[in-house]
Amino acid sequence: MTTEAARATERDWTSQTVVVTGAASGLGAATCARFASLGARVVGVDLRSDVLAAAAAFGGRFRAVACDVSQWTEVERTFAGLGPVDVLVNSAGITGRTSVRSHEADPDDVRRVFAVNFFGSYHTSRAVLAGMVARGYGRVLHIASIAGKEGNAGMLAYSSSKAAVIGMAKVQGKELAGTGVTVNALAPAVIRTPMVEAMPPEQVKYMTDKIPMQRCGTLDELVAIVEFIVSPACSFTTGFTFDLSGGRATY
Repeated sequence: MTTEAARATERDWTSQTVVVTGAASGLGAATCARFASLGARVVGVDLRSDVLAAAAAFGGRFRAVACDVSQWTEVERTFAGLGPVDVLVNSAGITGRTSVRSHEADPDDVRRVFAVNFFGSYHTSRAVLAGMVARGYGRVLHIASIAGKEGNAGMLAYSSSKAAVIGMAKVQGKELAGTGVTVNALAPAVIRTPMVEAMPPEQVKYMTDKIPMQRCGTLDELVAIVEFIVSPACSFTTGFTFDLSGGRATY
């Protein structure tokens, strides 16, 4: 076993700080709950103040922080006060308008989706990666989407922004390979969350019909694979996009 791998296996969750964006609901809230249950120090980041109300549900080592990840100056200021970060899970995301053809999409809506989905992940990873490299350890996971690999009709902004997130994970993973820091992405198919519930039923049906298992994924299934990807044991995979797609992605 290499020195780097040996150091990684000595870590446990109780000694780590895990930062999760989009923590107020859905994937982010489920991820916070999982790592809080494992004994990690969890920092939940969200634009909405209702994340503060959820803090008690995640346990005593959970800390809620309000931050607009689409704004670099706000991210820089907020993350400077967090202390060393071992794990960053970027799950903040919005769909924007759906069921609209690309040539009919509103440019302002496309920019808004990119501001949260791509730039939010870029800003937060920029804020933590230098420190991770300096300490010789870190895990960054960008939550992307199967839409970023295949493109969903009627979802130009969302699909394109998640494709950009996948591209960023590839670049960052290659740049930092060998430093003890890994950067990966996760591309789920439809996961039953409040964001999905708010989408038009025909859009959800369009996406679900593409899944051979003919169902949405669950939050429990998602947080299980998230836990592995950002674990010390996952030390030889970087720049990769994991699938969670019920058989939709087999490549």
